[in-house]
Amino acid sequence: MTQECIVLAGGLGTRLRSVVANKPKCMAPLGAHPFLYYLLQYLHRQGITHAVLSLGYLSEQVIDWCNSMELPLRVSFTVEPEPLGTGGGIIHALPAITGEEVFIVNGDTYFDVNLAALYQFHQAQQSPLSLALKPMQQFDRYGSIELDAQQKITAFHEKQYCENGLINGGIYLTNKHFLKSLALPEKFSFEKEVLEPGVAAGQLYGFVSDTYFIDIGIPEDYETAKKYLVTAKH
Repeated sequence: MTQECIVLAGGLGTRLRSVVANKPKCMAPLGAHPFLYYLLQYLHRQGITHAVLSLGYLSEQVIDWCNSMELPLRVSFTVEPEPLGTGGGIIHALPAITGEEVFIVNGDTYFDVNLAALYQFHQAQQSPLSLALKPMQQFDRYGSIELDAQQKITAFHEKQYCENGLINGGIYLTNKHFLKSLALPEKFSFEKEVLEPGVAAGQLYGFVSDTYFIDIGIPEDYETAKKYLVTAKH
């Protein structure tokens, strides 16, 4: 299994500013530690030995905190010269990845996926890009995803109320060659420029994981994350 991961932690976190001001989202405090602490602990438990933090907004706060800590894995930093979008941040971080394959995770989402199982699935499907999907009930904050019998993603649906469905949990496994073959611009949306065309081309596969998931992007879920992650004694 590849042991490298890009953590997308460059967002502005505008929806969270009412409760977390003047901090990047990944530095939102949960008890004695920022959210990033719990995310890095998760990656370490899953066998990741090198995390590349793709930073932008208030990047110096993240770098200073990491440098002040004894972290359980090696951490590198790439800083966007300007906001590059969800996709541009990935491409900007790729040169810091030493191997060919790489996990990608959102810096404001905690999804307790078994990364070794995701890797085995990815290899078995010979997939250029695999997504970890979370089953969810009664939701309207996320778009939903359809799979066929071979676990190939056949459709993304826009945000609307859904009684039961699968959502994109924000964990990906891909490789440099695939991303470089797409001739992507410097600034772009990963969802619009990679995921949507990938579905149309029949290239994407979905690994379903019904494990703990929280996205701290809005105040209500940030409060929920505090209760779970702090009391879980990580």
